Amino acid sequence: MRNFKNYDIWIDGIEMSDAIYDLCEKFPPKEIYQLESQMERAAVSIPSNIAEGAGRRSVAEFAHFLDIALGSAYELETQLIIAHRRKYISDELFTQTDDALVSLQKRIGTFISQITK
Repeated sequence: MRNFKNYDIWIDGIEMSDAIYDLCEKFPPKEIYQLESQMERAAVSIPSNIAEGAGRRSVAEFAHFLDIALGSAYELETQLIIAHRRKYISDELFTQTDDALVSLQKRIGTFISQITK
């Protein structure tokens, strides 16, 4: 078994989840069960799937859960863009969060490639 807490992508996924929860606190009340909820679930899904995959026995299963985490990261990026377009978040906060998210996406993709060689 792999210790998921040792993976930088898991650590950064946890940090992204915290950032998204903080960001969503500023959304209008009408979004609590809509965009806010979706963004929080997508953000939580990233480190959760990394952790679940790390507990699997085979590399193929681990890679599958990393793929799901990556998909959640792309889903979250789309939701972040929507939130920005709706003017729920500032340009500066959007850029900062999006840059961190894109970096995480790239590192998850690279990690998948490394373990499936």
